[in-house]
Amino acid sequence: MTCPQFPAGFLFGTATAAFQIEGGWNEDGKGPSTWDTFTHQRGKIRTGDTAEVACDTYHDLQTDIDLMADLGLNAYRFSIAWPRVLPSGKGSVNAKGLDYYDRLVDDLCAKNIAPFVTLFHWDMPQALQDDIGGFARRECADHFADYAEVVAKRLGDRVKNWITLNEPWEHACFGFLLGNHAPGQRNPWTYFRVAHHQLLGHGLALERIRSISPDVRVGVTLSVSPIFPKTARPRDRRAALIGDQFFNGFYLDAVFKGAYPDPLWSRARLLRPKVRPEDMRIISRPIDFLGLNYYSREFARYAWYVPFVQFWVDGKTTADHETVIDGMPYTSSGREVYPAGLFDCLLRIKRDYGNPIIYITENGAAFTDMVENDRVHDPLRVSYLARYLGEAARAIRDGVNLQGYFIWTLMDNFEWQEGFSKRFGLVYVDFATQRRIIKDSGYWVRDMIRSQG
Repeated sequence: MTCPQFPAGFLFGTATAAFQIEGGWNEDGKGPSTWDTFTHQRGKIRTGDTAEVACDTYHDLQTDIDLMADLGLNAYRFSIAWPRVLPSGKGSVNAKGLDYYDRLVDDLCAKNIAPFVTLFHWDMPQALQDDIGGFARRECADHFADYAEVVAKRLGDRVKNWITLNEPWEHACFGFLLGNHAPGQRNPWTYFRVAHHQLLGHGLALERIRSISPDVRVGVTLSVSPIFPKTARPRDRRAALIGDQFFNGFYLDAVFKGAYPDPLWSRARLLRPKVRPEDMRIISRPIDFLGLNYYSREFARYAWYVPFVQFWVDGKTTADHETVIDGMPYTSSGREVYPAGLFDCLLRIKRDYGNPIIYITENGAAFTDMVENDRVHDPLRVSYLARYLGEAARAIRDGVNLQGYFIWTLMDNFEWQEGFSKRFGLVYVDFATQRRIIKDSGYWVRDMIRSQG
C-alpha cells in the first residue's frame, strides 16, 4: 500500500490517556478519580471491566517505550492523572506520583521521543468532584491552574509541548449532559457551565505554564467533526448549523475569537453560565498550536423535542463489529470510515482560524483483532491509517500548517464505557498476561516512517 509523504521534521507519534493504561489505581498515595468511582458502579461499563490494572504501565514504563522506539515513533502524547499528583485535586502534592511522570519523561527523552503532555484527560479527582462539583463550579478552573503549575515546575525543563485539556466537549456532554461518562450526571443546566469553566481553566493554566517556562509551547486539544444535514430539508440544514456550533464552533470560536457563536449562544440563553468580562480574554490567549482529534462525521436532523437547540445527531451505528451500511464501511466502535472529513476539518481551521500550527492528536480505529500464530493481521486498520494519513498529507500540500500526527493508540487499552471490548492499538495487549504483540498495522506504521527518508 502506498505510503503518504510528509515534510522533514514531521512528528509521528501515538497517544494514550493515563486512566486507560496506567493501572495502579490506588497505589503510592494516588487519590481516586471520578472514573475510578464510575467504573466501580454496577452497569456503568458495558463489559463490567474496571481499569484497576489496565495496561499496567504504572509498574512497567520501559516495555512500551521500547515498542515506540522499535516502531520509529519520535513523539508520544500521554496524560497526567491529576489525582496521582494531587490526591485531593488541590493542596498537598503526592511526591511519588510526580516521580512516576518524571521517570516517564526521562525515559522518553533517552529514546529521543518528544513528550507531549496532556494535563486533563477527564480523570477529575473525586475529592474535587465531591467538594465543588468539578468543573461545574468556577473555582475548579483556579485549582486546575494550580495543578498545571505544580506539574510544569517539575517537568518543564524537559517537556516542551503542553496540552491543557483533551476534548472538553466530550467531558461536558458525556459526563454532565448524557451521563454515560464519569461523573455520570444528566443535567442540561450544568453542561454549559462545565464547558465554560474548562475553557477558563485552559486559559489560566496556559498563563501559569508560560510564566514557569517561557520557551515551551502550549495548546489545547479539541475534537472536530464535520456536521452534515440528515436531509436537504431546510430544518435539517438549520439543525446542522446549530449542531456544528454545539460540537465545534463553541470551542474553536472561544479559543481563537474570544466569543461564543450565534445562534447557538442566543438559543442557550437560559442555560448560560455567568461569564465575567475578563473570561473571554483569558480563554482566547494565543495558543502555540491546536491539537485536533478527528474520527468521523456526524449527521444532524431537526428534533423539536430537544429543548433550546432542537437538533439531534446520527453518526454511529449500533453494530458491535465492523460492517458496511449503504456502501460505507464502519469500525467495530460504530464510527463511519470517512477520511475526507479530516481534510475538510484541516482546511476549515486554516480558512476560519488563521492557519495555526496543528497536530492531529488523535486518529485511529477499533477493529476485531485476533492472534494467529503470534501475529495479528489487521488489514482494515492498515487501510484506515493509509487513507487518513493520505488526507493529512493532501491538506499539507494545500497549505495547512500540520506538523504532526498522533495515532490513537499505541496499544489496546481500557476504552472508557466500552471496557476492554474495543481494540484501537497498533500493539495487541493480552490483558490477562500483559503480553504485547505488534500488529501488522504497527509494522506498516514503522515502514511508513522509514519511507520518509
